[in-house]
Amino acid sequence: MVETSGEPDDGTAEVLDRPLPDGVRRRVVQIVSDGFGGLTIGELPTQLRQFARFAPNRRAKFAGNAMAAALETDPIFRQRIAEKLREAQPELTGALDSGAPPPAADPLDVAAAAYVLRPTGWVKLVAAAGEEALRADAERADEESRAELERLRQELVEARGQTKAETERLRTELESAKKEAESLHRKLRGAFSDVKRGEAAVRKLQAEMDTARAEGQTQVSAAESETRRLKARLGEAEAALETTRRAAREGRSVEDMRVRLLLDTVLEATQGLRRELALPPVSVRPAETVDAVEPGRMTPKDIAARALSENDPAILDQLLALPQAHLVVDGYNVTKTGYPQMPLEKQRLRLLGQLSQLAAQTGAEVTCVFDGAELAAPVLLAPPRGVRVLFSKAGVTADELIRRLVRAEPPGRPVIVVSTDREVADGIAKAGARPVASVVLLKRFSHG
Repeated sequence: MVETSGEPDDGTAEVLDRPLPDGVRRRVVQIVSDGFGGLTIGELPTQLRQFARFAPNRRAKFAGNAMAAALETDPIFRQRIAEKLREAQPELTGALDSGAPPPAADPLDVAAAAYVLRPTGWVKLVAAAGEEALRADAERADEESRAELERLRQELVEARGQTKAETERLRTELESAKKEAESLHRKLRGAFSDVKRGEAAVRKLQAEMDTARAEGQTQVSAAESETRRLKARLGEAEAALETTRRAAREGRSVEDMRVRLLLDTVLEATQGLRRELALPPVSVRPAETVDAVEPGRMTPKDIAARALSENDPAILDQLLALPQAHLVVDGYNVTKTGYPQMPLEKQRLRLLGQLSQLAAQTGAEVTCVFDGAELAAPVLLAPPRGVRVLFSKAGVTADELIRRLVRAEPPGRPVIVVSTDREVADGIAKAGARPVASVVLLKRFSHG
């Protein structure tokens, strides 16, 4: 590439005394964008280097103003773009260098190339291109105006024809209406005399009707008052009846559920005791009431040897083996004891997965309670099989929700609550539940 940084060309001293026409400016930006890709980063002005990797069309769209400004203020950059233009359009640039632009070429292309190359007389070429573009726009606008005028003339002719046809139709309808009006006028005169006779009869009937209406209005008012009173009493009676039915239905439903659950618990506990004590299916005989130790039977010492530590996970298995056992877990108390470094969401998922396995192994009812105050937004999760997941409502702690769950169970049902919170343990113990430390459940998980 040949760069001329010495004496400027003859055309560089010329100055354009008016804004570059829009059409010419668009062609200039396109020339710069096309030549842009053939330059290295070092050959580009600093403000244009950020657009080096853009595609030509995208570069022309987003860097048009910056490229036009650089072309105007940076002679070296303009010379480099001019060299790229000479390589891309040798015929047009050669003709401009010789001072004889091709007559058949687009004036906008000629003006844009002259603006970049700056040959002698380039200002005149740019001005001529602008005037040519304005002339073309004016001719195009004139053609459009003529076409619009012709269209409006055609619409006027059609409108006149429609108006004439509409006028004829209206004239015919007017003649028909006049004849019909004359016929109606004759009938009206005949009916007028009938109306006078009818008015006299109507006045007489009106007087009779007014009298009957007054009497009927009095009776209707009395009947409406009585109806409103009866409806009010009926509404009160229906509301009271519905309230009574709802209270009876809800109370009966809760009581039936509690009694049925307690009955199932007692029956299963009876069967469990029979299995644990290995009671024979026959009735007790007198000889069996004598106090003695039979071979193979457990002694009080053997029973004492079977006692487990409070922190032994085996004690949890024994509790969950009780009939109708219900395991209630203080969720965050367990997770923050076992794996506090994990995010809350992962803590919940890990605990629920372990509880699901425990429920499948033991067959016990499992409820996991989380504190809703820990949540920034409602939790969307599918509870695992065999585990009921509950979050406390606003203003209610997880501890209070656990106590409510314990109080909801019928007396006699084995309820095991896992929590290290001493206040929770004391509260549920008074309600008849069995507290178990969180570490015991975690040990149970680790032993599988």
